[in-house]
Amino acid sequence: HPRHALESGHREQWIERLAEHIERFCAAFAPRFVLYRASDFNTKEYSSLTGGQAYETEEENPMIGYRGAARYLHDPDAFNMELEALKRARRRFANLSVMVPFVRTTKELQEVKRMLASQGLRRSKTFELWMMAEVPSNVLLLDEFLDVGIDGVSIGSNDLTQLLLGVDRNNPTLAELFDERSPAVMMALEHIVTTCKRRGVKVSICCQAPSEYPEITRKLVEWGIDSVSVSPDMIDETRRIVADAERRLAHEHEERARKPRMPAAPHS
Repeated sequence: HPRHALESGHREQWIERLAEHIERFCAAFAPRFVLYRASDFNTKEYSSLTGGQAYETEEENPMIGYRGAARYLHDPDAFNMELEALKRARRRFANLSVMVPFVRTTKELQEVKRMLASQGLRRSKTFELWMMAEVPSNVLLLDEFLDVGIDGVSIGSNDLTQLLLGVDRNNPTLAELFDERSPAVMMALEHIVTTCKRRGVKVSICCQAPSEYPEITRKLVEWGIDSVSVSPDMIDETRRIVADAERRLAHEHEERARKPRMPAAPHS
C-alpha cells in the first residue's frame, strides 16, 4: 500500500519498483506509444495490499467510492509517488504517456492536470494526457471535459455500463441485465466516439465488450474509433472484424461517390 510504504520508510523502493515495471512495457513496445493508466484500485482492493487495512475504510459500494481522480486529490503524497515513478520511466523512454481514470467532474480533471504539471509532466508532442470515459457525467459533459485540454479518451465500458444501467456486474442475480449492447450504452458509446472525432481528440476503448461482441466492434469502427483493446485470445479475430468493417465502409463510400447527383430543380 502506498501509504504503508510512505510511513514505513520504503518510499524510494516503492517508486523504483513501479518505475521498473513501467519501463518493461515501454521497452517492449518502443518506439510505439505506451499509455499508462494511473492506479484505480478501490478501497477493497487497496485494503488487500500489504499494510492496506490500516489505511482503508470499509465501503458499502467500493465501485462508486474512494477511487480514481478523487483519491489522487485527497492523498496527493501517495499520487506523487506514482508520478515520480512515471518521471523516472520517461527519462529512459519518451514513448510513455498517462491516462487518468474515474474522473467525475471537470474540476477533478483540471486539478489532476495541475498535479501532473507541478511534477514536470506537461502535455507535449511526446507526452499525452488521456482520460477514461466511464462515468455518465463524462458522456453528458464530454465537450466540457475536452475543453480542459486532453489528447485522448478511452472508453471503460465495464464501469460505464454498470453506472448507466444501475447493475452490479459482479452480482450473479443481476448478471443477465449487464449488457454493453443495451441501447442506452450504445448511444453513449456513439456519442463519445463521434464527439471526440468532431473535436479532433483520439478515442479508444478498453474493456471486454469488443472481445465478446463483434457487433459492437463493427459499430465502433463505423463511428470512427481510433483503436480497440481486446483480450489476447481475440486479437486475430478482432483484426479480421475491423478489416471487414473498414472494407465495407470504403465500399459504401465508393458507391456513394459513383452515384450521379440529381440536378437541381429549375427555378420558376
